[in-house]
Amino acid sequence: LCVGVSSCHRHRHRHIHHNFLRVSKKPQHKGNYHSTLLLPTAPLSPHNSPPTQTHRKQYYHNRKMSILEYNGAAVIAMAGKDCVGIASDNRLGIQYQTVAMDFKKVFKMNDTLFVGLAGLATDVQTLDQLLRFRMNLYELREERTMTPQVFTNLLSNILYEKRFGPYFAEPVVAGLDEKGSPYLATMDLIGAIETTKDFVVSGTCDGNLYGMCETLYKPDLGKEELFETLAQALLASVDRDALSGWGGVVHIITKEGVMSRELKGRQD
Repeated sequence: LCVGVSSCHRHRHRHIHHNFLRVSKKPQHKGNYHSTLLLPTAPLSPHNSPPTQTHRKQYYHNRKMSILEYNGAAVIAMAGKDCVGIASDNRLGIQYQTVAMDFKKVFKMNDTLFVGLAGLATDVQTLDQLLRFRMNLYELREERTMTPQVFTNLLSNILYEKRFGPYFAEPVVAGLDEKGSPYLATMDLIGAIETTKDFVVSGTCDGNLYGMCETLYKPDLGKEELFETLAQALLASVDRDALSGWGGVVHIITKEGVMSRELKGRQD
């Protein structure tokens, strides 16, 4: 009986070893074969565990990472009295490595409409170019400016078209409708629309942003109060997130025009 248990144990150990090591058929040098480390696809259990603590930590780290968090972002939009504001941070990173401090995440579509894109940096820039192209076609065909509601539906359709290989971005739409009332909307990466009348957030520190907005937001804020609320909520949130920060920019949209101001934040 003891021999049988020992044999079973050796067999299980050999099975685990082959799950993690794969010998390449093509040698790098003559007579030398290299092995490639494979992370387990099954959940960890007493009967299927990595051979070392290092592999276990690496497996949990890779399993929890979302591609939406790869470059880092923080986008926030808030409604005021006959005005609406949208703000974002400036950081572009590769996880915890900072690459640039002036990456644009909020884009002006027209005089009363802005869109913020939080997610993978390459998809953010691709969506910006695609949206401008589709908006220009709309204005040439319809001979009128696109309203925030139409723009939201356009963006939702673009995202849903690519649902099987989606753009890794979570948009935030902020603007003034035809009556001059604030309009806020957001959606997930396949275009499921959600509208609101107070504030909306997106990015890697959305939990921090929600908490700050619930604390600082008040209905019918003026444009100066709205700017101060957005600035304080953004800076306080990104200071507690390692993937976003390095200052920010705030845009306040009114009937008279757009007021844009840059924010200086912690640069660490």
